[in-house]
Amino acid sequence: MNAEAPGRVVLLTASHRVAPGLLSWPAWQTLHAADRVVCGTPDHPQVPYLREAGVTVQEAAPTAEELVDDCAGGRTVVVVVGGEGDRRLTDGLARLGGSGRVRMPDLELLPGSYDLPGARLLDLVQVMDQVRRECPWTSQKTHEGLAKYAIEESYELVEAIETGDRDELREELGDVLLQVVFHARIAEDDAEEPFDIDDVAGGLVEKLIHRHPHVFGDATAETPEDVRAHWLRTKAIEKRRESVTDGVPLGQPALALAAKLGGRVRSAGLAVVPPAGGSDDSLGYDLLALAVRAERDGVDPEAALRAAARAYRDAILAAEGVERTR
Repeated sequence: MNAEAPGRVVLLTASHRVAPGLLSWPAWQTLHAADRVVCGTPDHPQVPYLREAGVTVQEAAPTAEELVDDCAGGRTVVVVVGGEGDRRLTDGLARLGGSGRVRMPDLELLPGSYDLPGARLLDLVQVMDQVRRECPWTSQKTHEGLAKYAIEESYELVEAIETGDRDELREELGDVLLQVVFHARIAEDDAEEPFDIDDVAGGLVEKLIHRHPHVFGDATAETPEDVRAHWLRTKAIEKRRESVTDGVPLGQPALALAAKLGGRVRSAGLAVVPPAGGSDDSLGYDLLALAVRAERDGVDPEAALRAAARAYRDAILAAEGVERTR
């Protein structure tokens, strides 16, 4: 092996979630200044863009020994990483360096592009698409058939939040996200009114921007109350509701429904007192009044009752002599 100056080996990586050719400035500088650029993967997505930019890329998969020899004399060789052969090359370089038999070139790992926040969502969309096409169960599901799972996963997310289990929280957030991606993928197959996950995300982005004029526009908001006022005004204009009760889902849990109605009444400044029932059905009206009062006082009645129910559950377990696990 050549005993001259050892040179430099640069392993150039790029995220597969970033469009080919979108490389960092240091990556382009290194590529143009290199004495040799090689890639052992003939169909590597970066190669056509590198050649279009004037970089000569050789389709070659040198061994570790060949690469060290090629760097002799202070030369720089860039290896465009992207295949199984790269693992063999890096392992070979590690073994060669550990042998102590040769003077190794400087080794550098140069990320040509990085994943942006949210990049793994692209993987999720791709995997969901494949599962939808190839799984006998998933390929047959409909919005209606999945509806119950959205409710179940939402309740499990709430439980993870209330118990403070961070691992459970991360997992349950994923399960809720799955419902969104799953429904969006089903919607792509609709023959008459198809839409996809980008339509869902695009609509949400527009809504967030429109409802936050104090962030993306000229409006100002100094307090959370100011923000809520902006939100309610823009939402009312968007929905063009005839009643404050429009858009309140009647199928939600009763305490949450009562609190939601109470909140709408309070926000609209209406003087509507919860009705009182007769002697035969007074319990429901008492619960209604309690839920409305809780909402007015800033207490979530659903969360409050769940906390009390968990305490009741613990008391039952204690009476039975059973150790609580959660």
